[in-house]
Amino acid sequence: MIMHNGSARYLIFFQYLGTKYSGVMKAPPHQVVKGVQNYLEDAVRSLRPVNEVSLSISSRTDTGVHALGNSAHFDLQRQNGKPPFAEEVLVDALNFHLRPEPIRITRAYRVPGGFHARFRAVSRTYVYRLAAGVTHHSCTPLTDANLCWGLRHIDLDVAAMRDAAALLVGTHNFSSFRALNSETPFKDPVKTLEKASLELGDAFVHKHFHRDIQFWELTFKSRSFLYKQVRRMTGALVAVGQGQMSVSGVKELLEAQDSQAYPHNLTSPPEGLFLTRVEYHRSEGQRGRSKGSQ
Repeated sequence: MIMHNGSARYLIFFQYLGTKYSGVMKAPPHQVVKGVQNYLEDAVRSLRPVNEVSLSISSRTDTGVHALGNSAHFDLQRQNGKPPFAEEVLVDALNFHLRPEPIRITRAYRVPGGFHARFRAVSRTYVYRLAAGVTHHSCTPLTDANLCWGLRHIDLDVAAMRDAAALLVGTHNFSSFRALNSETPFKDPVKTLEKASLELGDAFVHKHFHRDIQFWELTFKSRSFLYKQVRRMTGALVAVGQGQMSVSGVKELLEAQDSQAYPHNLTSPPEGLFLTRVEYHRSEGQRGRSKGSQ
């Protein structure tokens, strides 16, 4: 049921450019570079709620990674028994207090008190942007700076990359494609990858951009991902496209089920990665899906 007594739980969808942040998660007070969550919680506090402010982020992203459709939930109780904010009013108010940070709330929904943004998510979609033919960083248009991975050579074996991507689709033990961290012992390495595709992309100013650079987009969809799994899968697929790894090499890497088997210095950089969508069942109280275009 929806919470009463002036208290409400909200599910919000938000965007950010991750270049200047330590990641999406909250950074400790002593850390100079803050996380996106620090700014989101400060914006909620600016609304002067009665309750302690604490956001639960659905999907963790690292330093330099961007999002067009991350999500979070939080509770908000207004002072003096005032009724909860209307969803549209909340979006406008939070965006006002987030200026001038490159963080935007796109939508907000009232949800039941037991709703959890992380555990109720049914899928997450990531897009990794590649720019092939970037012989020097100055060749990348300013509107794409820190928003793609610039590859020196324009030629990629696209067919081989797609064959290798197809091997990753399905339910597998993805231990070889995860980086180790403190959570590794507690995370099941078996994941079901619903989608792994490579399609043509565009510069953000394609109409006005005339350099010989080809943009590509790798798309991955799953209910959840392991730490750095998308960046490691991307690095391997690009290695296939550049002739540095064979399609069978990706199969062998997957079957090794060992994070130490992953080649050194192959992980793709963070700046090309975008979390584009987090989806929920409509019955959970959400009235729409997180779409990168919104």
